[in-house]
Amino acid sequence: MSAWKKEFVVADGDVFPGKTYVDVLLRPVFNDQRDYLFDAMFEVHAAHTQMLAEQKILAESEAGKILNAIREVWKMDRAELKYSAEHEDLFFLVESEIGELIGEELAGKMHIAKSRNDMGEAMYRIVLRKYLAETVEQAEALAEALLAQAEEHVESVMPAHTHTQPAQPTTFGHYLVAIYDNLIRDIERLKHARHTVNQSPMGAAAITTTGFPISRERMVELLGFEGMIENSYDAIGTGDYLIEAAQSLVSLMTNMGRWIQEFLRMASKEVGLLRVADAYVQISSIMPQKRNPVSMEHSRALASSAASEGLAVIHMIHNTPYGDINDTEDDLQPHLYAGFEKANRVLRLMHAVVTTLTFNKDRALRQARENMITITELADVLARDYGVSFRRAHHKASLIAREADRQEKELYEIPLETVNGWLGDVQLTAEDWNAIADPVAFVERRRITGGPAPDVVRGMIAKRKK
Repeated sequence: MSAWKKEFVVADGDVFPGKTYVDVLLRPVFNDQRDYLFDAMFEVHAAHTQMLAEQKILAESEAGKILNAIREVWKMDRAELKYSAEHEDLFFLVESEIGELIGEELAGKMHIAKSRNDMGEAMYRIVLRKYLAETVEQAEALAEALLAQAEEHVESVMPAHTHTQPAQPTTFGHYLVAIYDNLIRDIERLKHARHTVNQSPMGAAAITTTGFPISRERMVELLGFEGMIENSYDAIGTGDYLIEAAQSLVSLMTNMGRWIQEFLRMASKEVGLLRVADAYVQISSIMPQKRNPVSMEHSRALASSAASEGLAVIHMIHNTPYGDINDTEDDLQPHLYAGFEKANRVLRLMHAVVTTLTFNKDRALRQARENMITITELADVLARDYGVSFRRAHHKASLIAREADRQEKELYEIPLETVNGWLGDVQLTAEDWNAIADPVAFVERRRITGGPAPDVVRGMIAKRKK
């Protein structure tokens, strides 16, 4: 052995686990298990022991002693737990602690018909379902705030944008209901993901179940699952509950990131439609006139980070062999936990922002009168009320838009006589031209299902409140 290699082996060790393996893998995994899986591990131990007793696989006296030991060890201060080479991971440390109380032989019986595989999958599912439940709760609170703001602004006319350009008038209420509906679909995705997660793998054992007469159905009840992953290979090998949870996280954070970015544009001084409450803005250290909407900036960044955690999970699974995925999950699960923790921070912060923000109705209406964004109504009026073919009506509307742009005038600034001169063979009434140039009239006429007319939006809000 060369001198440099011998020096490394002396420092790192020549038996498992080597120092590098401990530092890079075992200790971080142990810390993750301690921080996230501690309670779930004891829940599984206790439920499985109770089931073994009910199935007469364990004597009542044996099960009683094991359960008492489980409860006693469960009380330990997890913050004091440190990795030791004596125990490969938290699983073996707990078994050792229980063995010290009741003896190794009896402690070992709590593992009858139970594997690290089905136990690990159950623990991951128990923890993940809690994260999903919390995220659903936080998202529902945000949805309520969005709908409450929408109800206050069904008549607050503003410009809608397509391709980042002013497009047509709408209302802030109409806009917020769109965001609300998008969020509700993400909430449904989260709920479905939680249903997929909340299925019991217990009893699958290593991968082919067991020869002991256990009750997998009873484990569903004892651990509060909604159902069971029936096929034992599926229970251990598939792991698609991780993908669905990650996908729901990615969808939620991607969709939120888009409208948070839009809120930031609307809160800029130049646009000036949204005002974030003082509690959620920060004054510049050198430019005292600035109100920096840092709450939304951090939310946008955290949303991107949370979505990235979900994508990391999907990338880690996609080339994992179809079988025992516990080893992959040791490194994978923390991405999910971190992703949902960040998502919940975003949801809480944006709930506060949305609840307290104010909307500048007057400025929004002024902007809705600019950039000729009601010109679509001219084509509609010509086709609907003047018998002009739609293609020709659209052409005439384009002509008016070009002439107005050339003269740098808004529609409401152009006299009726001038407009009729441009139109030539079609002559508008003053009433029609005034309505065409009026964004409020434009919105009021969009009374089709789902449109921005105030009564239509009120109806949408009332339906969603139910």
